[in-house]
Amino acid sequence: MKLHNNLLVTAEKCIDQIMNGGKLASLVIRDAFFANKKLGSRDRKFVAETVYDVVRNFRLLCNVSFDRDYASGDPLREIIMNYIYLYKADGFDGLNAGQETVTALKAKSEKYKCVRPVRESLPDWLDKRGEQELGAEWDIEIAKLNEQARLVIRTNTLKLSRELLIAELKKEEISADPVAGYADACIVDQRKNLYQSIAFKNGLFEVQDASSQLVAPFLKPEKNLRVIDACAGAGGKSLHIAALMKNTGKIISLDVDEWKLKELQRRAKRNGIANIETRLIESGKTVKRLENSADRLLLDVPCSGSGVLRRNPDAKWRLTEEELTRLITLQQDLLGRYTRMLKGGGLLVYATCSIFPSENEMQVEKFLSTNKDFTLEEQIRISPQKSGFDGFFIARMRKI
Repeated sequence: MKLHNNLLVTAEKCIDQIMNGGKLASLVIRDAFFANKKLGSRDRKFVAETVYDVVRNFRLLCNVSFDRDYASGDPLREIIMNYIYLYKADGFDGLNAGQETVTALKAKSEKYKCVRPVRESLPDWLDKRGEQELGAEWDIEIAKLNEQARLVIRTNTLKLSRELLIAELKKEEISADPVAGYADACIVDQRKNLYQSIAFKNGLFEVQDASSQLVAPFLKPEKNLRVIDACAGAGGKSLHIAALMKNTGKIISLDVDEWKLKELQRRAKRNGIANIETRLIESGKTVKRLENSADRLLLDVPCSGSGVLRRNPDAKWRLTEEELTRLITLQQDLLGRYTRMLKGGGLLVYATCSIFPSENEMQVEKFLSTNKDFTLEEQIRISPQKSGFDGFFIARMRKI
């Protein structure tokens, strides 16, 4: 493959918007592709992989390039080229760097890898926080979280079985394999644009990590129940719950962002789901009207995202100590207020995509200490290193 200048310019602009503009990587890349419609599939693959890999290893690459951390105004092109020389040199024709240059870069890279926050490309405060919360586990967890995430999809069992989905994808030359221990999950080998596939347009699957697919079953949804997904977002877990309930009963999906609920409505229509009702949380009255009405309540709360850094490496550069403190306070507030919507005897699931105990076990312990009408049934923390998938925490509690 020949390395064209327009690809480097596109990647450079994307990285600038992410690292200097604080924008979401997924949205930046989406907008870049929309603005450059002539880019072919190989070009898009190069831009997306380069942007994510550079952001994922940004601190290490800056130290290799400049012998120090990044400073605003440093040439991003040099960082990108050094990334290519270190990791992708064999894949391109006509690169100017000689073997001596590549060897020197690799030697510098090995030198800086001795320092964990540089090796794993983390802000110092986040590395200290991780070690404080997880001890020796942090070293192996953050190493796993700095790898590229695998692409996992969830079968829409309202329309077909996992075996039939694999067969349908094969017709489109998309290879998918079942994931052992996860009833509806498949790993997709190729990084194709799944959203353009006929199978996706027909609502046969959703992109959802295997760990995330454990949340809905943990809620023990049953046919004809009334379920509230109180922090629904764009509704990935609402859709999964609907499939497990066989499109019966009612799911009320709440969120503070109207655009996310509209996206959920579009996804539900594509999935053939008819038992989801979306409601915008406009004030405390929205929650008050639903008091003591739910058989099941899911609180998939806003969190640090420390368990999903593999697929969202830009999050570690946006997160601050102050923001993490705010999120922990918000989690406590949501547990205190939203659990009023659950009936006596009903089940509450509290979930995060974080591996930090301060957002997980400690939150559950604090909630139970001040809410004696709830009892803990089960809680699990999913390790990225042990599972090979995202880090998650799930706790199920029963309202007495």
